[in-house]
Amino acid sequence: MEANGNDDLKAPLLQCADSVAITIHEQDHKTNEKVSTIMFRVRGIECASCATSIESSLGKLNGVRSVVVSPLQGQAVIKYVPELINVKEIKETLENTGFEVDDFPELDIEVCRLRIKGMACTNCSESVERALQMVNGVKKAVVGLALEEAKIHFDPSVINTDRIIEAIEDAGFGADLISSGNDANKVHLKLEGVNTQEDITIIKSSLESALGVTDVSFDTKDHKVTISYDPKVTGPRSLIKCIEEAGHDPNTFGASLYVPPRRREQEQLHEIMVFRNQFLVSCLFTIPVFMFSMVLPMLPPYGDWLEYKIHNMLTVGMLLSWILCTPVQFIVGQRFYVGSYHALRRKSANMDVLVALGTNAAYFYSVYVAIKALTSETFEGQEFFETSAMLISFILLGKYLEIVAKGKTSDALAKLTDLAPDSAYLLTLDADGNVIAEMEINTQLIERNDIIKIVPGAKVPIDGVVIDGQSHVNESMITGEARPIAKKPGDKVIGGTMNENGCLLVKATHVGTETALSQIVQLVEAAQLARAPVQKLADQISRVFVPTVVTVAFITWLGWYISGKAGIYPKHLIPKDMDGFELALQFGISVLVVACPCALGLATPTAVMVASGKGASQGVLIKGGNALEKAHKVKTIVFDKTGTLTVGKPLVVSAVLFSNFSMEEVCDMATATEANSEHPIAKAVVEHAKRLRQKFGSNTEHVADVKEFEVHLGTGVSGKVGHRTVLVGNKRLMRAFNVPVGPNVEAYISEHEQLARTCVLVAIDGDVAGAFSVTDPVKPEARLVISFLRSMGISSVMMTGDNLSTAIAVAKEVGIETFFAETDPVGKADKIKELQMKGMNVAMVGDGINDSPALVAADVGMAIGAGTDVAIEAADIVLIKSNLEDVVTAIDLSRKTMSRIRLNYVWALGYNILGMPIAAGILYPLTGIRLPPWLAGACMAASSLSVVCSSLLLQSYKKPLQVEHT
Repeated sequence: MEANGNDDLKAPLLQCADSVAITIHEQDHKTNEKVSTIMFRVRGIECASCATSIESSLGKLNGVRSVVVSPLQGQAVIKYVPELINVKEIKETLENTGFEVDDFPELDIEVCRLRIKGMACTNCSESVERALQMVNGVKKAVVGLALEEAKIHFDPSVINTDRIIEAIEDAGFGADLISSGNDANKVHLKLEGVNTQEDITIIKSSLESALGVTDVSFDTKDHKVTISYDPKVTGPRSLIKCIEEAGHDPNTFGASLYVPPRRREQEQLHEIMVFRNQFLVSCLFTIPVFMFSMVLPMLPPYGDWLEYKIHNMLTVGMLLSWILCTPVQFIVGQRFYVGSYHALRRKSANMDVLVALGTNAAYFYSVYVAIKALTSETFEGQEFFETSAMLISFILLGKYLEIVAKGKTSDALAKLTDLAPDSAYLLTLDADGNVIAEMEINTQLIERNDIIKIVPGAKVPIDGVVIDGQSHVNESMITGEARPIAKKPGDKVIGGTMNENGCLLVKATHVGTETALSQIVQLVEAAQLARAPVQKLADQISRVFVPTVVTVAFITWLGWYISGKAGIYPKHLIPKDMDGFELALQFGISVLVVACPCALGLATPTAVMVASGKGASQGVLIKGGNALEKAHKVKTIVFDKTGTLTVGKPLVVSAVLFSNFSMEEVCDMATATEANSEHPIAKAVVEHAKRLRQKFGSNTEHVADVKEFEVHLGTGVSGKVGHRTVLVGNKRLMRAFNVPVGPNVEAYISEHEQLARTCVLVAIDGDVAGAFSVTDPVKPEARLVISFLRSMGISSVMMTGDNLSTAIAVAKEVGIETFFAETDPVGKADKIKELQMKGMNVAMVGDGINDSPALVAADVGMAIGAGTDVAIEAADIVLIKSNLEDVVTAIDLSRKTMSRIRLNYVWALGYNILGMPIAAGILYPLTGIRLPPWLAGACMAASSLSVVCSSLLLQSYKKPLQVEHT
């Protein structure tokens, strides 16, 4: 995906690496049941009767719809209903007949993504994972705490998404389906003119029979239909037309695009509003309690009325506090009870358990004091209802601020998603290419091969090829490249970029989920869900964290209570409005509340989310926390030469004559002969020869015909142009045809080979008439990048399949001291393994298929964005712009991110390490400083907020190296 658009846009960037299915799903329209097809080989079939025996035994199975066995190929094709039978049963039945099975698709794996509600800490995400992994049919489940999503691989013949959601809800969490495996290309339409069930049946039948439609589902209540389709075959406008033509009359039915609201944003706003409203309601009751308990008693005579005794020792202040605190404890605080119940039911503990224990201890002890005061004439005790109410209020405030801050961690991704425009101008052309109609349509209605008009100042809606017009396009939002790129007919444009000063007509080549922008968004979302290895530390701590905290809190309460009873500490340490039991209880509650595991669980995922989003906006796609973590350890980077350190496009840098032929004649002969060759060097020679021809001769584009054209592998081409015999190639071609190569030609070849250039000789009628010197120029930023990496403590190595002299010249030019020449693809991977065996953490930067083994072998693989799909798939990091300075950006961003994660752990654990001893009262005997439960709750809320805000600072990341590209 090079910025100038000279290389093809590679799509898709993402492939489903986890899928092992070799099945095809289709809908049986007659029975309205989902039918799958599996193909596999069967060993031991010797004749037609063997095939008949297999067909007979499998055909009797309930759910098998058809069986076809080929005795010649030893292959079986079975259609079955996954809801009635699974592939395991089919295989077992087949093996029971005495035949062996090869290449059998053991599992037909599908993938779905779910939004998980109610997760508060790492314990919660682990509980969801455990609940999913215990479900029969679920093969793999990954739950992201910060992203609040789960990615689940499951066997659709055993379980479906509805049952997966039920399992999550049984574990005490909410779940909504975001997407399933077949959601890649869907369109939502609102139907018009539909009044009866018969109308729906007609439309459904028409859509299901349409070419390219894979699934149709109706919402009969709202008259909406969701259609899954193959974008290579059909598109949204074709489907709308299909609906319109389904009726008896042309205007019977109609359909328009329906864009479902973004559920993620809606849910996030809803969650923010819920916490805000609950906090405000809590404050409505908590502030009066706080005033009655802690403010007015300090302001006599204004607080004297609170001491008025209603009955026995029960005062007005005590009763009002009890009345006002109760709704906070049981209505506003209901979420903590529900969360605790589900956590304990699944034999785990989370933040909700700590909060519920702390607030209940404060509340019910206060109730005990109030009842005792009501029934006794002499009892004197101090309730602390304000502790329970203030604790819940502060925790809700902390969660509210945390959710607001967490929403900003995906800002970069949201900005990428919003880059695509909502509408576009669709043109209709006649046979001669003239515009006959223009209409504005929704971007989602664009189909492949549509012609789109992009006016100055408008965004490009899809990936495509310019067919008319010239302009400059600002691609900074996709590639990070600040300078606008000139576009002309034949150049590629990327969806989401901004057209600046000219009008362009673009032919759509990639639409919907196939666009580069969609692929980037998918890759970043996958990266944000992936769990970094450093996260394991938080996971291990969180498993024992809450039980440990509860134990420490109990020991704290017991220690203070027993030591008070035993008189170990002086009585004056007990506040006048408390007794020893109450002081000990407050210390225990403070320990419970201050030690929250939330911040620990957010330390890694929030930083990875911000970094991966920021990297994508800078043109660096990082495939998850694992790649980030490995990249910061890299000390050696291996560069491929061609297309990585060099431009990858040969250019002629010199042309010379060796005979009486004019340059015009030599150019004509070379162009005519090389025009038939597809070799990159041949194309470079033709392009340069045409430019020289225009300089020395006429501007005509006519190329003479060549006869007897022949390609000589590894040496060049030959042919007859007019009555002259022409050879274009290297010195070996000349020798093969006995063309003498004089000393002046030899000197020219030797001089340029030392400069890593290839010499192309042109012989006319048996004599060398001229020569072209061809080189693959080094990228202008290469030397600066190598130097900058050296300053970062990273050594650079070059590996190439080219000859030694070329490798020496290029390595010298870019400043690399260690290089390996004439290395094949397997050899590159072996060299990387050798470096790793020396204890080095190695990164590989490459762009071609031949680099894929090395990219996989390296600790971190970095693929040039303009490279091949295979290289991009094999890599951990994709450099979209194909600029080498992004190698520096990737390494530097990974280092900054890991540094931020460590700082987050300091914040998270720092609150606990410092807060717990203070909450336990370690400073109280010496300094009189203690941490009341309500203040402990504020500290707990601040810990999570500080971690998220710390991660958000990565949003200000700037590239360490900026190279101006001409």
